[in-house]
Amino acid sequence: MYPFLRLTKTLLKSSLDFKKGNTLSLHDTAEFYFTARFNDIDNFLEMNNGRIFTLFDLGRTDFAIRTGLGKKLLQKRWGLVVAGSTIQYRKRIRAFDKVVMKTRVAAIDERWFYIEQTMWVNHKCTCHALLRTAVTNIKTGKVIDTNQVMQSLGYHDISLPPDEWVQAWIDADKLRPFPH
Repeated sequence: MYPFLRLTKTLLKSSLDFKKGNTLSLHDTAEFYFTARFNDIDNFLEMNNGRIFTLFDLGRTDFAIRTGLGKKLLQKRWGLVVAGSTIQYRKRIRAFDKVVMKTRVAAIDERWFYIEQTMWVNHKCTCHALLRTAVTNIKTGKVIDTNQVMQSLGYHDISLPPDEWVQAWIDADKLRPFPH
C-alpha cells in the first residue's frame, strides 16, 4: 500500500521548510530522514525493493517542493513522470533502521532531468538509483522542455551535463528494445 501518511507528512514538512527559507537550488543535495517501519519490511526481514522505489518518490517530492518546482507544478498544472530507472542494492535496510535518503539532479538535457538518489544507514550506502524524469502537462501528458521548466524557476543558461557513468546509462538505455 502506498504510504499516504508519509506523503502527507512530507508535503507538510517540505512546504513549511520552503516557507521558512529552507530552500534548495538545483545544484544542492536534499537529505530526507526516516525510520524503516514494519510495513516497509518483507518476508526476508529487510526493506522490500518496491518499497525503496516508493520511498524514493517521497525524496523527489521533498526536493521538488524545496526547489520551488512544487509551486510551479500547481500553478501551471504540470506533473512529474519517471521514464526510466536503474538501481543497485548493496546493504540491507531492516526494521527500525534510521535512514538518510539523498536526492540530487545528476544531469539535465533538453527533455529529461536525471535524478540520483541514495539511501544510507550508519553512514553506509545501502542502495543507489538513477532515474530519468520529466515534467509533463497534466492535460495532454506531453513532456515540457527542460529549458521552459528551468526558466519558470528563474534559471537561465544552466548547464548540467551528465557524468561519464550517467551518460553510459543514457546510451545503453537507448539500445534497449522496447517490446511491441
